[in-house]
Amino acid sequence: MSLSRRKILAGSGIAASSLALGAAGSGDAAAATKGAAPQPFVPHDWKSVRAQFLLSPDLAHLSNFFFASNPAPVRAAIAKYRKAFDENPYSSLEDNMFARDEDMLWRKVCAAAAEYVGGQPDEIALTSSTTMGLALIYNGLRLKPGQEVLTTTHEFYPHHESIRLAAAKWGASMRKIPLYESSLNFSPDEAIARIGAAVRPRTRVVGVTWVHSGTGVRLPIAEVAAAIKDLNRNRDEADRILLVVDGVHGFGMVDEDVAKMGCDFFSAGTHKWILGPHGTGIIWAKPENWALLQPTIPSLMAGETLDAWRQGRPPAGPTRAAWVSPGGFFAYEHQWATVEAFRFHRQIGRKRVQDRIAGLNSQIKEGLARMNHVTLHTPLDPQLSAGIVCFDVRGYKPEDVVRILRDNRVIASSTPYAVPHVRLSAGIVNFPEDIDRALKVIRSLA
Repeated sequence: MSLSRRKILAGSGIAASSLALGAAGSGDAAAATKGAAPQPFVPHDWKSVRAQFLLSPDLAHLSNFFFASNPAPVRAAIAKYRKAFDENPYSSLEDNMFARDEDMLWRKVCAAAAEYVGGQPDEIALTSSTTMGLALIYNGLRLKPGQEVLTTTHEFYPHHESIRLAAAKWGASMRKIPLYESSLNFSPDEAIARIGAAVRPRTRVVGVTWVHSGTGVRLPIAEVAAAIKDLNRNRDEADRILLVVDGVHGFGMVDEDVAKMGCDFFSAGTHKWILGPHGTGIIWAKPENWALLQPTIPSLMAGETLDAWRQGRPPAGPTRAAWVSPGGFFAYEHQWATVEAFRFHRQIGRKRVQDRIAGLNSQIKEGLARMNHVTLHTPLDPQLSAGIVCFDVRGYKPEDVVRILRDNRVIASSTPYAVPHVRLSAGIVNFPEDIDRALKVIRSLA
């Protein structure tokens, strides 16, 4: 139903009292955001972590899944590289991108990403986003006419569209299945069973998302991969089912080694939970899987492809990760500064990041679950969810709830799906007081 004037007034009636909360719990963070020099970073102190960000202290930032505010070390690295480009653009790019192999800064980015995923640097391709990564994977897979990509009804637009475009190009097909009817009561065993039952002899790829941005459900990727491995036992290598994962909403907040989960291709932006520079991302795959791809965009990171062009011959050997990294001049000050984002995570500790985010989002879910006028869509179990909480408020459209929250200085969002929900997402920049403020506003809408 449309938002009535009475409901707007009711929902906004606590704005004045909410403003008094300010940046509750952020302590030194408030001073840091007012232009003061960054405070010394103490990784075990959450107030010190918050002080590394320039987020406005007047707002409760609860859309942390969307687009990262960069911590001080990342901002400093971006500024350093940008200054070098402004002072001497040719030498700064030539010396760090095209000169001696050991001086190429993109290799340090690959090494930092590989350390984080538990893999090797030559397993990493650098992209600009999850979307670009998915497109490069599906477009390059050389699907055969008659083969299909099996995916789910829970994927976001870039995943579905990457599959659709690739299927149309290669003469393949696309099929979607639901993994659950009730996201709140999500069953991993049921989801895995549904995937297994849906696989057909012509199924070449299964495409799934680690954490669903429309419901907050987290898939157990390792278990999905194990089930697909069983299905592959009697298949020829050319017909082996490949598991492609959109991993962006688990990458940076779930304490798992991507390289050990068992998927074949993993795409994630690093400008969300990794807190990296905007316009950055990775694809991870093992060498034998990179060999299956046909590169889409000419690369500037592959010596063999450049040498082959100069010598007028085809590139020798199978496709490698560097061949798939898109060429063209990127915002290299962002790409190279991604090293500092991975380092920032390592300093805090991946397990501590996971536990902090899980605790704060559990506070959101448990608070919402106690409200009779709220329908929660995200599982309460932190093993079945991550950093996204989706819900509805009876009598309000999701966009109207988001507007009321924003009027009360709480930054939320609504899901951009056919059936939208309100969405809150707590990260390491938040404190329990931020959650309390959001819950107070939602409670007032009863």
